[in-house]
Formats: sequence, C-alpha cells, structure tokens
Amino acid sequence: MTQPIRIPSDVDREDRVLAGLTARQLAILAVTGIVLYSGWTLGRAVIPLPVFLAVAVPIAVTAAVLALGRRDGISLDRLVVAAIRQRLQPRHRVAAPEGVRPAPPWLTGDTAGGVTGEAEVSPAPLRLPAEAVTEAGVVDLGADGVAIVAVASTVNFALRTAGEQEALVASFGRYLHSLTAPVQVLVRTERLDLSGQIAELREAAAGLPHPMLETAAREHADYLDQLRRSTDLLRRQVLLVLREPVRSAGPADGLGGASPLAALRARRERPRAAGVTEGGRRAAETRLVRRLGEAAELLAPAGITVTPLDAGQATAVLAAACNPDSLIPPGAGLAGADDVITTTGTDALDDEPWPTAQPPVAETSSSVDDWDGSDL
Repeated sequence: MTQPIRIPSDVDREDRVLAGLTARQLAILAVTGIVLYSGWTLGRAVIPLPVFLAVAVPIAVTAAVLALGRRDGISLDRLVVAAIRQRLQPRHRVAAPEGVRPAPPWLTGDTAGGVTGEAEVSPAPLRLPAEAVTEAGVVDLGADGVAIVAVASTVNFALRTAGEQEALVASFGRYLHSLTAPVQVLVRTERLDLSGQIAELREAAAGLPHPMLETAAREHADYLDQLRRSTDLLRRQVLLVLREPVRSAGPADGLGGASPLAALRARRERPRAAGVTEGGRRAAETRLVRRLGEAAELLAPAGITVTPLDAGQATAVLAAACNPDSLIPPGAGLAGADDVITTTGTDALDDEPWPTAQPPVAETSSSVDDWDGSDL
C-alpha cells in the first residue's frame, strides 16, 4: 500500500547547500571573507591589527546581516539592491508613448521674477507591462507574451456537507492537475458603490402597481443610501489570469521553477522575442482561448462559472490595479486623455455632471459593477 508523501507548501524555497545556507548566502559570506582575508594578508605588514579589526568587523557584520537577515520573506540583500535600483530610476513618470516633450517656459519658470524653481522635475516615460488590450479582451504584454483575464464566481464552501465539500475539492484538484502552464488566481477587494442601485430603485418606485410597494421600494432605497454613507462597503472579486508566451519556452527545472542556469539562458534569449511575428502572437491567443475553455469545463462541476472579460472590462481591471483608491470607478465610459469632451454625463457618486467623450458608443459599455460575478 502506498504511503502519502508530504509536499512542502513553499515549493519556491531556495535549496539549502551547506549548514542551512543557500548558495546566495554562501556566496556573499565567502566573497566578504576572501576580500577581508586578502586585505589582511596584503596589509598586515603596515596596518596594525586593531586598525584592521576596526574596519573589518563592521564590514563583516554588514555582510552577515545582508546574507542572513530577512524582512517580509525577502532577504535583505535583495531589498538593498531593489532600493538602490529604485533610487537610481526617475522619480516622476508620465504616460507618454510618443516621448516626453519639454514643458513651455511659462509653465517651468516663475512668471513674476522669471526664476526657475530650485527642484526641477524631469519626467520620464511610464512603461507598463501591458502595452494594449485587443478587442477580444486579450492583454498584450509585448515580448513577455499575452494574457487573458476572466472573472470566476464563488462557492459557499462552509454551508456544504462533508460529502459535497470533498466533491468540490476533488473537482478543483482535477483542474489543478490539468495545468501545464502558470495560472494566477487573484482575489481583489474594492469599494462597493450602491449609487446605481439606489437610483434605479427610486426611479422604478413610481411605476409599481400598488402604493405600498412604492413605499417599500423608497424605504429600501433610503436604507441602502444610509448604509452607503455610514459604512465602508467592500466587495470581493475572484479573477483567473492565464498567460501564454509568444514563443515556445523550455521546461521548468524542478518544482522550484527554473534554475539559475535556465534563468540566464532565458535572459540571453529574451532579445530574440523582439522580432515576434503576428502569426506567433495569434497562435498564443488561440492557446489562451483553449486553456480558458478547459478551465470553464473543469470548474463547472464545482459550481464555478468562468466568464472572460471583454476589452472594456479588462481595461477597467488594469486601471483599478494601477489606481486602487480612485473615487471614480474605472470604466469604458470615461473619457480618455486625448479625447475631445463634447457632452456631459451623470456621475454615479454624487449625481453631478461629469464629462464624457464622443463618440457615445463607450457610454453603452457596462461598468465594473455589472460584470462582477462574486458573491457579496
């Protein structure tokens, strides 16, 4: 009879090479030790031992802290490298695909004295991973491939019986066992706006056949309005993100992902992806559609409905991820940065007119609240 084998939950954990240390930690400590020993060997004839220790001990302690220390599951040496890289990058970025143009003199200088401000701002173009969203809702990641986003409905697992819970786990397990490419399950929490439902209730109350029904509808609208003003309402949304490279990728080295040698090989081959043909991109989109269909079929027995997002909805998800604290929910009906505003619309937050853009085709697109498949 076979015995169950325990699999660690952190399969991406680095391998321990010696004395519980990873190869990265051993490299940092070894290089520091070699440098200090070489310095002592070359300068011990002229440098007293106390002076050398005064310099070597802080360096050794710093290297040990960087190699052995961790914060939020990340080693300190990686955090230091990330901090240095962030410091060297431009602090101000703007959305300018055509390039950053110089600001006019009347904007950069002081109109009264003609003196330029002490801290001049030199913005740089903002480069996002997503380059575009096709009409079919496929996110173009450039040389990194393509991705598709789908919303998945939720299942109340706690209210099911033990047998039903085992069946749900088995159905979800079959889907996990069928995966041959990375899949991201993203659980988002965002603010819930009830302004649209409140406006619909008050508008439909006058057309109800009985006065008591009209009164009940208005009271329910008032209750929702009071709930919206007194409580910070949130909703949860489950997204299924599938990604497909535009070129064939080699097999992963083990459960922990690609080895350093495979990562170096992939980095060398990355410039070749710049010449990806349109046929290869269409083939990747076809594979994405097939994988999404397989996910819908395998998750359907568990009561989970997988619905792909169209172009407007996928754009709204990306916009909400870039600016999660926006008071205005992102949607396809908002005017773009280069659109000419000719008409006015009604904002759902405070019933004040907000500008929209022409042509008015985008106004018919559904907002984020319309396609959310998660349970409140």
